[in-house]
Amino acid sequence: MNAPFDTPAPLLQAAPLDALWQQLQAPVAPRASRLGEALVLRGLVAPPLLERVLVAQAQSRPHRLLGRMLVDAGVITEQQLDGTLAEWLGLHIVDPRALQPEPQALQAVPQAVAEREGVLPLMVRDDTLVVAVPDAFDKALLDELRFICELKVMAVGAVPGTLAPAVARAYRPNVGEQPLAVPGSLHELAADLAASADTAAALDPAVVSESDNTLVRLVNRLIADAVQLRASDIHIETADPPRPVTVRLRVDGELLRHLEVPAQYRFALVARLKIMADLDISEHRKPQDGKIDFARFGGPRQELRMVTVPTSRGLEDVVLRLLAGHDAMPLDGIGLSRVNLSGVRQAMAKAYGLILICGPTGCGKTTTLHSVLRELNTDKRKIWTAEDPIEISQPGLRQVQMNARIGWTFAAAMRTFLRADPDVIMIGEMRDEETARIAVEASLTGHLVMSTLHTNSAPESITRLLEIGLDPFMFSDSLLAALAQRLVRRLCTHCRVPERLDERALESLARQYVQSSNGIGPDAGALVARWRHEHGDAQGRLHHWRHHGCPQCDGSGYRGRLGIHELMLADEALRERIRHRAGAAELQAAGLAAGMVTLRQDGIEKVLAGLTDLSEVIAAANQ
Repeated sequence: MNAPFDTPAPLLQAAPLDALWQQLQAPVAPRASRLGEALVLRGLVAPPLLERVLVAQAQSRPHRLLGRMLVDAGVITEQQLDGTLAEWLGLHIVDPRALQPEPQALQAVPQAVAEREGVLPLMVRDDTLVVAVPDAFDKALLDELRFICELKVMAVGAVPGTLAPAVARAYRPNVGEQPLAVPGSLHELAADLAASADTAAALDPAVVSESDNTLVRLVNRLIADAVQLRASDIHIETADPPRPVTVRLRVDGELLRHLEVPAQYRFALVARLKIMADLDISEHRKPQDGKIDFARFGGPRQELRMVTVPTSRGLEDVVLRLLAGHDAMPLDGIGLSRVNLSGVRQAMAKAYGLILICGPTGCGKTTTLHSVLRELNTDKRKIWTAEDPIEISQPGLRQVQMNARIGWTFAAAMRTFLRADPDVIMIGEMRDEETARIAVEASLTGHLVMSTLHTNSAPESITRLLEIGLDPFMFSDSLLAALAQRLVRRLCTHCRVPERLDERALESLARQYVQSSNGIGPDAGALVARWRHEHGDAQGRLHHWRHHGCPQCDGSGYRGRLGIHELMLADEALRERIRHRAGAAELQAAGLAAGMVTLRQDGIEKVLAGLTDLSEVIAAANQ
């Protein structure tokens, strides 16, 4: 019988990689049929002792693993068990300190991926990459490596504690060393695809593989370009040949045609994205949704939410939403006017109550919520958030991701938070009566609660909650403020062109402002006088700006977006109307009488300040 030993086996110490490759290619020797037999063959356990342990294992309740029982009893060590398991399962183990990885192998796996996953590419032979990994049976990791490098992957284990320093050493650039090659531009890659698309592929798109190296690089470059261009969404629209696949990006709220991909790749392109999002590539009839962590594929840290939509003739479109992932913006940096900023801070200063942020999808509600939380986020407050998905992270917040499939809903999260000693609770969205009711109850029992609603205006948010069944008396007592908002494109400050407002244009603008509030508020004359004082030049002349276009804004005339807002603060007059279930028009009249500024009015003020133009405000406010 062999003497016991502690090092894992078989430990491949051959420094030349060619020798290692030969050992990996050698025929697999017959192995023991059971772990106990392998332990006996290695001289770690005597047969009589093994029999006694097997009897004890059969009687154990719950069932215990043989290896764990032997380690717990002190018969073998963890290292001896790991080494025996490796040999029994046919896993080769290497010592990275004795091996020098090949440059070609290091180029196949980006440094960011190698460092994040703790993997060390060793060599490339034919179409196979040999890589040392922490867990050679991690299928998801091996699949990821296979997709990134477009090679077969042969995994080997590593001596514990050696991988991380070996990875750092291997990727550390030497003096005079050239950086790794960067894939070509997006349009160069698209041209490569077009050049490689032959007649056979056109007739049978199935021969085009989703793992085609150029296609993989094109998808990665497309996402990287979208991040660089500050796009919020990527739209991939397929069509029957000869029409190409169209890719459009939504930048600053507007869709822009960005790329065309040969029609032969219409199925492979969608399949590649499905693979990245861990979706079923064989399912084409039903919509699917998932997420892509772009960092897994060698890109920057960016999460994308993906949805596939079946279209005609068995085709599918894909829409990718780039989740924000940035730090919370300061509250005074999201476009609130001086009056609205003061009002929001007034509501935030309350110890308890309900604050609502309203507007359609994509209008920046989450950004506003996190800007509010940024000011509230101090060591003296416990803040819980329930979000779906978590788009913005802040140190100090306790952020929870919703998962409706396991019953972890907004309502369930609210009930849990109330038992977790909160000061402030943020709920991503009030989707149902139960969530809204719990939120109102929480706001009346000493907690500041914030949430969002998909409504068009601040008054409509109140009527919506009454319609879904909230008690008007409890709701009226809990409400602090409702803030409706929209996003408009911000004029590029490098190329915007000022134009003087003549008297006729000024009268028209004042008339729009007054009509937006149904005549409640200052008359047109007083309004123009205030504008001349606040926005006029030295002679009191007023201007508006039109977009022009320059290299700074890619010729669009706009760069970035800002919010226009409608803030309704709850006072006693408004609460009385809520108790009587007043309609949206009556609630709006009460808000305007108390000084509320409508969305269009706030937008007109920002037009005069040179931040945006009137066409943007009219399109966004829609009042």
